[in-house]
Amino acid sequence: MSDLGYRPCAGIIIMNAAGLIFVGQRIDSVVEAWQLPQGGIDDGEDAEAAALRELGEETGIAPAHVTLIAQAPGEFFYDLPDELIGKVWKGKWRGQRQRWFLFRFTGTDTDVNIATDHQEFRAWRWATPDEVVALAVPFKRKLYEDVFAALSTHLPQ
Repeated sequence: MSDLGYRPCAGIIIMNAAGLIFVGQRIDSVVEAWQLPQGGIDDGEDAEAAALRELGEETGIAPAHVTLIAQAPGEFFYDLPDELIGKVWKGKWRGQRQRWFLFRFTGTDTDVNIATDHQEFRAWRWATPDEVVALAVPFKRKLYEDVFAALSTHLPQ
């Protein structure tokens, strides 16, 4: 595992006018696996551009329906559990290194369409940051806590 690197990734927090966060339930998991939108950064791609691309690919939300509030400082890392290493991302990565972006959602719920060409979520909802952490798979909870802490001045208390 130590030979494997971390997959470069952009993470997206979408906050609505009520201060609630978009969270989606993964379609490819038999367990209750909820997560924030995220995805790989292509070679040569800017992290914010990747975040906006992933936003559309995973939620159907157009860039016109979000406004950037903040970018979390630095990168955040997580490791996959041992049982997933070698099984996801073609066995190429041991986890992810992520740049996180907080966007204000300026659209309406009808602007969310998770039935995208490469659908990743079977369901979605608005949740508080604490609920997002509680809904997450165990290996992502600390990551989400750290990201929310880094962006806490921009989140409702």
